[in-house]
Amino acid sequence: MNEIKFNTGVIRPVECMREGWELIKDQFWLFFAITLVGILIAGSTMYILLGAMFCGIYYCLFQKMNGQPVKFEGLFKGFDFFVPGLVASLVLIIPSIVLGLLAYIPLIMMQLALMRTKNPNPDEMFAYFGFFAVEMIVLWLVLGTIHAFLFFAYPLIVEYKLSGVEAFKLSAKAVWQNLGGIVGFIALEFVLVIIGYLLCIVGVYLTLPIMFAGAFVVYRKVFPPIGYRNVNPPPPDAFQGAGSYNQSI
Repeated sequence: MNEIKFNTGVIRPVECMREGWELIKDQFWLFFAITLVGILIAGSTMYILLGAMFCGIYYCLFQKMNGQPVKFEGLFKGFDFFVPGLVASLVLIIPSIVLGLLAYIPLIMMQLALMRTKNPNPDEMFAYFGFFAVEMIVLWLVLGTIHAFLFFAYPLIVEYKLSGVEAFKLSAKAVWQNLGGIVGFIALEFVLVIIGYLLCIVGVYLTLPIMFAGAFVVYRKVFPPIGYRNVNPPPPDAFQGAGSYNQSI
């Protein structure tokens, strides 16, 4: 396979989220059902089917963007990508398990020590909760970073039929070179989640299809369709020095 090229500096988080909404708004409830069922299946299988379900969701988004009919059963096309999807997901699942165990073992030991004391020292209690808070922050930062580098992996698997390892490596490379835009988009997703929680938690589920669609728009801007030709003008300094010649000749 030829080298897969990608764009940089093209991510505008709010614009991408808006375009994602425009993409799915006429079939919002269908995509709501697709994303909700996909997330529920992934969670109920201890995330073993996370990759397959995410690939299925992106498969439906590809269908929508390409003007093809979108059906609910398209979600299950993700099983065609089960192995690469699982491999890509393990990049997140394994560290989650390992770091989770490493985080909770000292907490359990501290809790047992406090339980043996009838009148725990307030300073010890404060230290316990402080340690717990720091551990959770570090844990979420590490897992959030890994998740960010997986940002493009699943649509890459669907579109280019890459292996899980290839998709993760290319995704991480593209994310690193578009880091500002990716961080901005993830921050926007976080804001939507907060708004969803404020709407009696139910709103979180309503934002899921919009966030997936927005992420898909981000993907398509960074990885344009095969055969796409970039018609944007080059930067002003692209041809700096062109046409000059060595005066000493």
